[in-house]
Amino acid sequence: MYHSDILSPPAHGHDVLTPPASCPALVLNADYTPLSYYPLSLWPWQTAVKAAFLERVDIIAEYDRVIRSPNLDMKLPSVIALRQYVRPSSHPAFTRFNLFLRDKFTCQYCGAHNDLTFDHVVPRAYGGRTTWANVTTACAPCNLKKGGRTPAEAHMQIHSRPHQPTTHSLQENGRAFPPHHLHETWRDYLYWDTELLA
Repeated sequence: MYHSDILSPPAHGHDVLTPPASCPALVLNADYTPLSYYPLSLWPWQTAVKAAFLERVDIIAEYDRVIRSPNLDMKLPSVIALRQYVRPSSHPAFTRFNLFLRDKFTCQYCGAHNDLTFDHVVPRAYGGRTTWANVTTACAPCNLKKGGRTPAEAHMQIHSRPHQPTTHSLQENGRAFPPHHLHETWRDYLYWDTELLA
């Protein structure tokens, strides 16, 4: 989706040659925090420009890349902030992605990070429901090994009990997964769970 030569800090003048489609805008809430860390809240350039013209956002930083119309030359926005604060919902949607993010993309039985799926801790055959409190991240081999049994019956230990996360806790977890490429203008608004260099 992203190209390292485009979203890495560019050499002087590099943005000028960058295709507009490769210039997404980082979207901040009205308090200048990202709407989302993971996935990172990005809008395509057309959406960002339209929102700016409709005065729904303030442009905080720009690419060197200029778009032109018969009446206007405009640098593409690289960071925008909403003018009205969007209050995040306290309880995130129960989706596969959010489940994996709650569990930090880790099998809760063996710690693997690959071939992930989900598991009903109390099997559906025993009346277990598909809810935050009964579904956990599992790799396919552990899911197959556990089968239609409880963890105790399968002699498998679960590392953390399933629970309903908050939107805040999911975003905190998302900070552990910084994107591979960041435009230099985004860095002042993003804070990752990575060791700071002296």
